[in-house]
Amino acid sequence: MSTKLYVGNLSFEVTENDLRDMISPHGPVNEIAVVMDKITGRPRGFAFVTMNTDEGAKAAILALNGKDWKGRALTVNEARPREDRS
Repeated sequence: MSTKLYVGNLSFEVTENDLRDMISPHGPVNEIAVVMDKITGRPRGFAFVTMNTDEGAKAAILALNGKDWKGRALTVNEARPREDRS
């Protein structure tokens, strides 16, 4: 069962490869989506990471939430379903 993680407070220079290198030691990573600003084309400072196993996702949350990475304290938790906007 795959688990989707929210990774926030990222540096605006972060790349998908940077995230993969940081998260993959905790378990197999299936997909990474760095959220980009539509107007500027720059990263918005957060991403979603889909991990192949629940155990890997839990290990990543425990190891990385609050960790200082590239000068910023990361927020890592299980992603919540997207809320409908009116």
